[in-house]
Amino acid sequence: MNDKRSQQQAIHYAPLSSPWSARADTVQSATGVLLGFFLLAHLHFESSILLGKEAFYRVAQFLEGGMFTSSGHGMPILTQLFSAFILFVVVLHAAMALRRFPAQLGQWRALRRNMQVINHKDTNLWFWQMVTGFILFFLAPVHIFTMITNPEIGPHLSAERVYHANAWLLYALLLPAVVVHAMFGLYRVAVKWGFIANRNGLRKVAKVLIVYLLVIGLLSLSAYLIIGSELPLPITPYSPN
Repeated sequence: MNDKRSQQQAIHYAPLSSPWSARADTVQSATGVLLGFFLLAHLHFESSILLGKEAFYRVAQFLEGGMFTSSGHGMPILTQLFSAFILFVVVLHAAMALRRFPAQLGQWRALRRNMQVINHKDTNLWFWQMVTGFILFFLAPVHIFTMITNPEIGPHLSAERVYHANAWLLYALLLPAVVVHAMFGLYRVAVKWGFIANRNGLRKVAKVLIVYLLVIGLLSLSAYLIIGSELPLPITPYSPN
């Protein structure tokens, strides 16, 4: 009987120490780093609206390959293709991460009890990363799929999506979840793979980045709301003077 139980336990825990598990960890870390740095770039590109409509327009045309067209206008299909690629990376990252996700109520209760008894900072960060990851599982694909089906971006078109299509509701929930998940994720990757040994200092950097990204993200969202509220319907795409 004991031999049979030992065999069942070995079968249950073998995948965690198998070569596949190591490869899955590598894929999860690599895709997480890619998505984390993409978020850093994405929020800064979006925040160009704070410098004015023309600044955001120029950034949008540059990202859509406007320098390669005779008219100087970007190609929205590039936004669609890149969004499809990001969606693939998100799905792959989520699939790898779900291996470590508590699947039963008892596992959640045990985790919460351990966190109360052992106040370990990295465990707390991991918990919040799981919570935000669960939220992103539902919200992130909606945003990305919207960019695939409606890739038109610009000061007026983006403001129309935020204000008139009420996308601000999605972004208000998505922003804090994705920022917290990404910055704590980059921290955990750096520690896990031994890139940085100073955990306390790196945690402070991650928290500062979270506050900074939330500020520029909320300011950008507010700017789109203001622009959208001032635009008459139907929306005319922005064109620089």
